[in-house]
Amino acid sequence: MTRKIPTVALIYDFDGTLSPGNMQEFGFIQAIGKTPKEFWELSNVNPEGQEVNHILSYMKLMIDEARKAGVALTRESFVSFGRDIKLLDGVKEWFSIINQYGKEHGVKVEHYINSSGLTELIEGSSIAHEFKKIFACSFWYDENGIAVWPAVAVDYTGKTQFLFKIAKGITDISDNTKVNESRPEEDKPIPFPHMIYFGDGETDIPCMKIVKMFGGNSIAVYRDSNEKQKRTAHQLLRQDRVNFICRADYTIGGEIYKVVTTIIDKVKAQDNFTRLQRKKGNYVR
Repeated sequence: MTRKIPTVALIYDFDGTLSPGNMQEFGFIQAIGKTPKEFWELSNVNPEGQEVNHILSYMKLMIDEARKAGVALTRESFVSFGRDIKLLDGVKEWFSIINQYGKEHGVKVEHYINSSGLTELIEGSSIAHEFKKIFACSFWYDENGIAVWPAVAVDYTGKTQFLFKIAKGITDISDNTKVNESRPEEDKPIPFPHMIYFGDGETDIPCMKIVKMFGGNSIAVYRDSNEKQKRTAHQLLRQDRVNFICRADYTIGGEIYKVVTTIIDKVKAQDNFTRLQRKKGNYVR
């Protein structure tokens, strides 16, 4: 029987974590004739006397403003906007580098997106093919292929459900049955101690806390040029919500590379120890 190697899941937020800004700001907002500041101010305005989910608010605003500007919101147009998304230093090369490291050290590495951004935009990015699954918001399309309604809206608490799906090997975003089935920890394809969560802001806090609480590792990333992001990262560390804070540099030799490779080494060592313990346990008299 072929020995099963351990799998480590690298789970990323997108905006501010892999990209320097919000994904809507790399083409879509310009196409509707707005500045990022104007768009987000409109998105954050709540109708008087009403409480509005901020994710549903920005998705509705995208539909409304695109219609006013005569921009057809099709899957193809989203993918086209996604091609212009900028990435942080080293991100494009990161996946092959860390996959190779895992392979050389007897660990399989899988990558996932867990974002309140848009699946369709991420699918247009140059790194979309690197992910086993993209868990994010998406639109409902009419018979003409035009986005007319949010199909999936993922807020900060909604993101936590995908951690449990990843643990159980579920990639169906609409599954509400298997994810709630009881399953022994040792039978899960990716137990929580094999997870590494990357995030940068408030929408990541519940996921960061859960991954850390169940024995995995959470990393808050920040750019030196973004003081708010940097303060948030240090605050999360002080509050014991993350294991590490790292500069948003995914190149070899950077802080993220050093932390992740060390965690991979630890997972492999723990797997070797567990196997040895089970093997020797069979000889106990």
